[in-house]
Amino acid sequence: MKTNRTNKTPRHDKQGERGFTLVETCISMVVMMIAGLAISSLFVFSLQNNVGGGDRALAMAVAQQQLEQLRSVAYDDTTLTVGTSTSTVTSGGRDYSVVKTIALETNDDTSSKQLKKITLVVTPTDGAPAWTRSSVTLATLRSSLASGVYAVQ
Repeated sequence: MKTNRTNKTPRHDKQGERGFTLVETCISMVVMMIAGLAISSLFVFSLQNNVGGGDRALAMAVAQQQLEQLRSVAYDDTTLTVGTSTSTVTSGGRDYSVVKTIALETNDDTSSKQLKKITLVVTPTDGAPAWTRSSVTLATLRSSLASGVYAVQ
């Protein structure tokens, strides 16, 4: 009886196991690089948007502080003179433009309602890119202690 001595390791067909070529690898790297750049630009955009959100929150705080100062004075105080004024306030290391408008409210017959409408518009002036600097607007009515018709329409 003859024994056939053959290699006991199985022989594989190498035709289906060629792997990736250098061109295929380069193309896949370019595709992954483009996807990575797109994701990184979204990351930068979200950071700038978050800075803009922080600016709007600080602008709201500035507007509320200014409004509380106006609420603490008497109705006939010179601080509540009818008109528009602009000032700059610094808060949190940033500058904010504050536009204060005070207007008298009148009845249908043009008599005074003894109400003043106070509108504050606060806008960040520096820090974030211009497209993220949106204004915050607060409006309120201030009445006198005199008796009268105060119907708000």
